[in-house]
Amino acid sequence: MRFFRPEEFLCQHCQASGIQDSFVETLDSIREECDFPFVVNSGYRCADHPIEVKKNRPGAHQGGYAADISVRGERALKLIEVAIRHGVKRVGINQKGGGRFIHIDTDPDRVSPAMWSY
Repeated sequence: MRFFRPEEFLCQHCQASGIQDSFVETLDSIREECDFPFVVNSGYRCADHPIEVKKNRPGAHQGGYAADISVRGERALKLIEVAIRHGVKRVGINQKGGGRFIHIDTDPDRVSPAMWSY
């Protein structure tokens, strides 16, 4: 990890670790090219995480292949553009209100390519 600390990706519910090294390597490359700091809102989520228990099947966060990055405006657009150049094919966009973020994931078991809004 060049730009991140392992604790940034811990489950916010139980502090478990489960982020995939390959995903963090991709995120590091994206961060380097973007040339601005990333705040990780959510990384790995355990099966008992309140968001995960509501799902019919495990999500990309539970597999360790996703992160929600706190970013807005011009930086959000740049993050998406750079992520796609680095092979990210799954992007979620929340750019309303105070909790704006971009979700990126590389989960090999999910439909890809995909883009959605929250």
